[in-house]
Amino acid sequence: MLNEDMQRVVDEQRLGYVATVCPDGTPNLSPKGTTAVWDSEHLVFAHLHSHRTVANIEITNSIVEVNVVDPILRKGYRFKGPATVHRDGSVFEAGTRFYQERSGLQANRIEAIVLVRVEQVAPLLSPAYDDGSSEDVVEQRSLALYGLTRTMRSA
Repeated sequence: MLNEDMQRVVDEQRLGYVATVCPDGTPNLSPKGTTAVWDSEHLVFAHLHSHRTVANIEITNSIVEVNVVDPILRKGYRFKGPATVHRDGSVFEAGTRFYQERSGLQANRIEAIVLVRVEQVAPLLSPAYDDGSSEDVVEQRSLALYGLTRTMRSA
């Protein structure tokens, strides 16, 4: 399900916006700086301060949507599927090892590991491309807007 480009975008960005539904039916949107690819069918994030998100998954509705977008290229993906919360066991242990190795995140900071089984994927593409602009043009506009210079870009 998660092809090479989807995995690349998630790996490069590391920030996903996770949407859940609150018990009263209102939306909850929360950025997760630990968003990563777990395997070819799952995304993962660490529950550090995600109390509302995790409660919504466990109590209201386990289906989430995770949006990961390159803010300079203004494109990315929407991933949707059921999430499971792991507070102990093999997934929790593997997840805490993963985050320790990836970024030095200490296991005692992680309350749970949340896996999202990706069942639907859709591309996210900004209207900036509607006029026929190429990726290079959109990139240059974004860099200029933020006063940035790209030093290197992944292939």
